[in-house]
Amino acid sequence: MRVLVLGGGGFIGPRVMAGLVERSHEVGCMDVNTQSPLLAPLKDQVKLVRGDVTLMDDVMKAMLETKPDRVLNLAYALGAGEGDPHAAVRLNILGMDNCFEAARLCGVRRVVYASSLAVYGRQSHFGERAVTEEDPPNPDSLYGVCKAFNERQADWYNKAYQMSITGVRPANVTGPDKVRGSVDHVQCITLPARGQPAAFPNRDTMRLPIHVDDIADVFVRVTIAETTSYPIYNSGGHPVSLGELANQVREFLPDAEISFQKDGGREESGLFLMDNTRLRQEFEVEYQPFRQRVLQIINDVRREEGLPLIEAGRA
Repeated sequence: MRVLVLGGGGFIGPRVMAGLVERSHEVGCMDVNTQSPLLAPLKDQVKLVRGDVTLMDDVMKAMLETKPDRVLNLAYALGAGEGDPHAAVRLNILGMDNCFEAARLCGVRRVVYASSLAVYGRQSHFGERAVTEEDPPNPDSLYGVCKAFNERQADWYNKAYQMSITGVRPANVTGPDKVRGSVDHVQCITLPARGQPAAFPNRDTMRLPIHVDDIADVFVRVTIAETTSYPIYNSGGHPVSLGELANQVREFLPDAEISFQKDGGREESGLFLMDNTRLRQEFEVEYQPFRQRVLQIINDVRREEGLPLIEAGRA
């Protein structure tokens, strides 16, 4: 199978493409920066095409060159929009529309794209319960509004052209090299792993982290599926407060300097309770315990910094 990944040079894309290559699929990648160091390990295994998803000609060129059976769109301004709404809407709305329209014109029926838990807005909209895909979007950020609109775009294309476009709503994706979007839950791990202090406003701020390797695996499974039972899937994740996460980090790094200005923050938190029954039942995904992922991130960072690794048995 031939798969074209739009925006493959970012945080999630290289892991997804590595997973597709491991499964013996042919992979193409369109990105504005084909020289990204994240793509270097894949340069001999993936066909790289430089292109801007906001330019229809670039997207068409990439599809005509790679002739994909599947398209996965990961090109997005992660967490952006409030400070530069014009650029965010151009990339997040027009870029997604270019993806869907170019796929239609090139005869590619199966498309997968990244939505987000941000379509739901704050957890307080839903009380102390896990949302399902049946709950209506209630975004309170431009990023979330764009993602909710993308889901409507997909619905329109599916109905008008009998396409099979499927979205995945990732939670707070976490990994050692994440630098954009929601990053406090990342910095709570990576800064102490480097021996640096970490400080945050509120101890009880909640997050729903999912390790980047887990969400990459989800995208691989959904992308190579011949069809899906539903048009949208929640990723789920591991609900945790920043204070609880700090305690997990201290289990491995007892001297970690992690501080908070005050308690509180739960009521203002984004969504942190998400049901992913659809995804687990249909695609048989199973995430590793988050404590194990915390240790993995710590050691990924320390390996990069040339620091001693932490043994798994430490607690």
